Amino acid sequence: MGDPRPGYFIPGSIESAVSGGVAIHQLGPWSASVFLRYFGPRPLTEDDSVRSTASMLVNAQLSCRVAKPLLVTVDVFNVLDAQVDDVAYDYPSLLRGEKAPANICPPTTHPRRAASLTRTSTRRRSAA
Repeated sequence: MGDPRPGYFIPGSIESAVSGGVAIHQLGPWSASVFLRYFGPRPLTEDDSVRSTASMLVNAQLSCRVAKPLLVTVDVFNVLDAQVDDVAYDYPSLLRGEKAPANICPPTTHPRRAASLTRTSTRRRSAA
């Protein structure tokens, strides 16, 4: 790593990405979907001396039309509970009183939330 051409890389620019999914709709009252998103590693500095790690997330959704006006949906985010970062950038930061290790300053990151589940109920109003 570390390209001899300073400024050749754009910090945060994604070099590879894959996104895809499968959805099944109106299988009786049921609908379901699963989606995958992959971002490859990316440069965090213009000389590519600091890079982020790759990330892969899987999200899923299951819906059931309980009655004509009522739809119940369950979403599961980060199904595989991947320990990845939402954001990574090379920005040295220390808390007051901290001393930086010699020549080491890890990238600043914002970790992805752990697997989570949400339930939504939607009631459609009939036209008057």
